[in-house]
Amino acid sequence: MKPKTDWIEKRQALRTDAARMLSNLSPAENTAQPEEVMLHELLVHKVELEMQVEELRRAHAEMEEARDHYAEFYELAPIGYITLDRECLIGEINLTGAELLGMDRGKLIHRRFSMFVAPQDRDRWDLVFVGLMKGSEFEKQTLALEMMRADNDAFRAYLDCRRLRSVEGAPRLRLALFDISKIEQAKSEILTPPPDSKSKNMGT
Repeated sequence: MKPKTDWIEKRQALRTDAARMLSNLSPAENTAQPEEVMLHELLVHKVELEMQVEELRRAHAEMEEARDHYAEFYELAPIGYITLDRECLIGEINLTGAELLGMDRGKLIHRRFSMFVAPQDRDRWDLVFVGLMKGSEFEKQTLALEMMRADNDAFRAYLDCRRLRSVEGAPRLRLALFDISKIEQAKSEILTPPPDSKSKNMGT
């Protein structure tokens, strides 16, 4: 992580660089007229401003690159990221989260998240959600739930829930959503020996 920029120190450094660049145009101290000194100062200030503009452009380009990198990381992460408001409505969701819930992302915004929780787990989810949003001693909680996609296809999910504080003061909930059905299936396939190995063992 880059250290925080000291802009006062940065500006002083730019002014020093600008003055150094124009040092050959500096009027002689003992013979300089006031208007010559003022003109030179204005010239140094002009070069300093041009250098500041260039520095700002470079910083802006770095910020855009960092933003694009974060957006790509967020959207293409193998985990579903979902943000819920205090009414349990989806405010933000990445592409992976939309894929897990089986619906176009645009149609998921402002939908109630609990409609994707299987009926047998909905009461448990509501208790967790209300407890976190009321600001209890727990700001983070994890749980496994049976979820339902938009086409009613069920999957087992692991949720990592964290309460967020917003500038307006209304809390929000950030969810990291994993489909553990695929993990459990892969684990089962790894632990189950292939049929041909069983027949070989029986023949020995």
